[in-house]
Amino acid sequence: MGRTISALPTFLVYTTFVFTFALAQSSSILPQPQSLASFIPNNTHTQNQGTCSFTVSIKTSCSSPKYTRDEISLSFGDAYGNQVYAPRLDDPRSKTFERCSTDTFEISGPCTYQICYLYLYRSGYDGWKPETVKLYGYHVKAVSFYYNTFIPNGVWYGFNLCNAVSGLALVN
Repeated sequence: MGRTISALPTFLVYTTFVFTFALAQSSSILPQPQSLASFIPNNTHTQNQGTCSFTVSIKTSCSSPKYTRDEISLSFGDAYGNQVYAPRLDDPRSKTFERCSTDTFEISGPCTYQICYLYLYRSGYDGWKPETVKLYGYHVKAVSFYYNTFIPNGVWYGFNLCNAVSGLALVN
């Protein structure tokens, strides 16, 4: 009986060590935004014949600057090359992208299949930290992209989950 009791603390210490080591080695299961220097948004609406409406809801983090005068643009699309580009969503006069706020935009563009990538572009000196971007469309399921990080200046920054969704590569 004494032997079993003395082995219990050793087992607990070993189990705690293995569990702690495993947590330290694990990576986030949430995808992280990445910069994409080669990304060029398509500014035309001739990619397919339909025109669809999308609702984009952008929540600005409470740890973002109080407001931003930076130029903010958005581009999203599907794995088949259908892309929607929305330049200059910003408008400092209307208090767009203020800290702890949610801004909603109605954007028209080419119809898409399921949205699997979304990039934001910021140009300016104030900085901006979006928390989440939610996208809704008539023919697509709602999708959310979790940023919660500052957008670097002068580069498209976001997510490409197209390979995980369809096995196809992103087509620009």
